[in-house]
Amino acid sequence: MSLRVLVAGFQHETNTFAPSLADWAAFTRGDAFPALVRGAALQTQLSGVNLPIGGFMAAAQAQGWTLLPSVWAGASPSSYVSEDAFERICAVLLEDLDAALQTGLDAVYLDLHGAAVAQHVDDAEGELLRRVRQRVGPHRPVVASLDLHANVTPLMLSEADALVAYRRYPHVDMADTGARAAQLLARRVQHGSREALHTRRLPFLIPLGSQSTDREPAHGHYQALAELERASGTVLSFCMGFPAADFADCGPVVWGHGAQAREAVEALYQRVSTPAPWRFSCPDADTAVRDALSSTDSRPVVIADTQDNPGAGGDSNTTGLLHALLRQGAGHAWPGQVALGLLADPQAAALACAAGVGARLPLQLGRSVPTFGGAWSDPPLEGEFSVRGVSDGRCTLSGPMMHGARLNLGPCAALEIQGVLIAVSSGKVQMLDRALFRMLGIQPEAMRLLVVKSSNHFRADFGPIASHIIVARAAGPMAADPAALPWRKLASATRTAP
Repeated sequence: MSLRVLVAGFQHETNTFAPSLADWAAFTRGDAFPALVRGAALQTQLSGVNLPIGGFMAAAQAQGWTLLPSVWAGASPSSYVSEDAFERICAVLLEDLDAALQTGLDAVYLDLHGAAVAQHVDDAEGELLRRVRQRVGPHRPVVASLDLHANVTPLMLSEADALVAYRRYPHVDMADTGARAAQLLARRVQHGSREALHTRRLPFLIPLGSQSTDREPAHGHYQALAELERASGTVLSFCMGFPAADFADCGPVVWGHGAQAREAVEALYQRVSTPAPWRFSCPDADTAVRDALSSTDSRPVVIADTQDNPGAGGDSNTTGLLHALLRQGAGHAWPGQVALGLLADPQAAALACAAGVGARLPLQLGRSVPTFGGAWSDPPLEGEFSVRGVSDGRCTLSGPMMHGARLNLGPCAALEIQGVLIAVSSGKVQMLDRALFRMLGIQPEAMRLLVVKSSNHFRADFGPIASHIIVARAAGPMAADPAALPWRKLASATRTAP
């Protein structure tokens, strides 16, 4: 079977309560993602990277398909995608699609997140798929992969021939999901038409802190998904949803493609739709630091600053846990063995790089930002800092998440105050890879306490070195409890906490 397949990607996870828009510059810069790329360079730069489009392209080439690379656009999670950015990305993709239709096109593959909300379109991916479907007609296959945190909508399911989602959080299976999408496309072509689809929506939101697939209840549910899939011949997906996107279709969804989709989906739904196991709570910043300092293990304790997670819409610039470290005397207890990162502060990073290693300089570090509760986060930290390391911010990720991806975070610096090391960056990306500390000379394995601005992705690379992990609640823009958010558009049938 020889196919000509257009491939493209659009990745954004929208926290509609967050402070910063995803504008065109955010997509061209990339930060946590490879920067915007088009045409043949897409295939060159993203091949071999642990992203769905990388996995799809490898699987497609193994089957002898011809790839027609269009555009890849990804921006760090934040507030709404600007209308300008969404329309420009769509225009590029549709221009390439029109050209491919003129020269011969058999199918379309899209690497989507599934939780993007634009300023003018609540269901951004559904709208993108609708425009693609208008171009290619009702019979040409359109297949897409989705993030496990996708808020899957009826429009997305109706406009695509098939959708398939990640099954791991941390998302170490992104390339595997792209390969699974290629299998779905082959299956769709062999079938000659769309397979039967069945879907169920859960009536509550699941907190991010309960979604780790390395722990229960999610671990067991995804094992059950795989078993049901094997037994039924159905391709199943369960998206736990991104619980900070204020639109009607926000929430978890189970769906499947195949002759026995109804039976398989209903069986999985009955398992995952019990609300009580999904409940989540976490300590405040001071309690988390006190608990960490009681450790007698030589391996590092890892504290996750979940409410300033730049992978969920935070700007990675709040100081609540930094103040807690200083209040609790963490740097005096373990001098030079306590580190926090990444804290995004371009001005402080630039000043530190200009001053150079060994310099001491007065700084105001971090920002106070509005939070979902109507209050503001902790104030900036003012003091005299020592510059312990500098970097140009160019870093190749080596951990399981996005392995092989090359990031450019701009000027970065390791600062020290009262025995606490702070990894400061110009760009923002969640601390999901130990290489982000190492680029500044901070060796994570040698630390006793690590504070990471992340909710769960850090577990993939930091879990193996941690004595234990504490998810902490410091003031920030991403609510650990979805019920705390000021919802306006959420469907009335959806509860904001299990």
